[in-house]
Amino acid sequence: MSSTEIQNLGEEPCFRLEHLPGKSPHLAGKASPQVNSRWDAPQVTANGVHDIEDRILRITGYYGYNPGYSSHRREEGSESHAETPVSETSGDGTAYQTCANTVLKVLGGLLVVLCVSSSWVGTTQVVQLTFKSFSCPFFITWFSTNWNILSFPLYYSGHVATTREKQTPIQKFRECSRLFGEDGMSLKVFLKRTAPFSILWTLTNYLYLLALRKLTATDVSALYCCHKAFVFLLSWIVLKDRFMGVRIVAAIMAITGIVMMAYADGFHGDSFMGVALAVGSASTSALYKVLFKMFLGSANLGEAAHFFSTMGFFNLIFISCVPLILYFTRVEHWGSLSSLPWGYLCGVAGLWLVFNILVNVGVVLTYPILISIGTLLSVPGNAAIDVLKHEVIFSVVRLAATCIICLGFLLLLLPEEWDTVTLRFLTTLADKKTEEHGEELTESSVHTRSRSRANGAVSIPLA
Repeated sequence: MSSTEIQNLGEEPCFRLEHLPGKSPHLAGKASPQVNSRWDAPQVTANGVHDIEDRILRITGYYGYNPGYSSHRREEGSESHAETPVSETSGDGTAYQTCANTVLKVLGGLLVVLCVSSSWVGTTQVVQLTFKSFSCPFFITWFSTNWNILSFPLYYSGHVATTREKQTPIQKFRECSRLFGEDGMSLKVFLKRTAPFSILWTLTNYLYLLALRKLTATDVSALYCCHKAFVFLLSWIVLKDRFMGVRIVAAIMAITGIVMMAYADGFHGDSFMGVALAVGSASTSALYKVLFKMFLGSANLGEAAHFFSTMGFFNLIFISCVPLILYFTRVEHWGSLSSLPWGYLCGVAGLWLVFNILVNVGVVLTYPILISIGTLLSVPGNAAIDVLKHEVIFSVVRLAATCIICLGFLLLLLPEEWDTVTLRFLTTLADKKTEEHGEELTESSVHTRSRSRANGAVSIPLA
């Protein structure tokens, strides 16, 4: 406060006489005399509340009081209150829309997770049912891979149904062919780019089916989850990806689970061979994904559908000779075509195609981490079916190995900046608690100070 304000406060009394409501100090019919401005009451509004507040603040010298402070603050508050609804409405609308989109994306992701897990569990279980009457794993692999040809036609049908600017199939095919380079698809590119991936694809599925002849569906699906650890190791070595200690731990856990799974029945017999086949399937799958990332990069939904159809054509044209060779050499022999279990074969191929489509569509529509979780959920799904339907009894070692592999798989799903994000979250949480504690102390001190000052100011009404 300035020296003038201090002197004025010193000359004024500590209390003032006020008139009781309804009683006027002047006689009726006579003009009121002019009062000195020093003792003149300030302008009173309709309710007269802010005059009393101004007097109390001026007498007590509350926080550098300025005349009209309370009235100005009230007017500003009313103006801001009048302007608030529009901004709050727009802000609330945007926040509501964002929240709704996030909820829909999460719910769609959960639905995709359920479908991915169900399709993979169904594929594994139907393959084992097929083996009871038709034990030809390479023929099943070849027949199922041919169904990948339907990927691009299904994608184009969805494109026509959901977009206004429609393209012809040839135009869309050429647009999606940019995955192989600016020149598009040619015979040289077809053989150079498609052949290695088609071979790895066939080898992965063939080894997976061979493992299902030796082990239960639960063991094979758990061992196949190790492909995530192999992808990390190959990406770290070949692609020079960022080193992460937690993923090294996850890879060690995966290897530990593999060794425990092989040790469950001793390092001999069908069990050990089944573990080796399942690990081989996971390894070729990891090599397929790393090479795809190295040579082709990332692909959108149309490019992925184009690539799957291209692999289906390559499988139909160039790999069809292998089932014939296996047939004539009696490695995989079957009777007449009419005796084949076409229902089971079509079921396996259809579920496999649905699984591949859901994986690629789910990455576009929802969060990629949910797709990986869907693959992991196939382990408890297969375990439930093995226990309830096939009455399989799992040993303690196998259960421990399965849990270790699944835990390592979950660790591999952590993002690269998980440690920084976690530390930032914990720091923000600690700062927020400190601020709340400081605000509580400030509010308590302010209330105490205001009560003491209010008790020092007395107003005596005039009777």
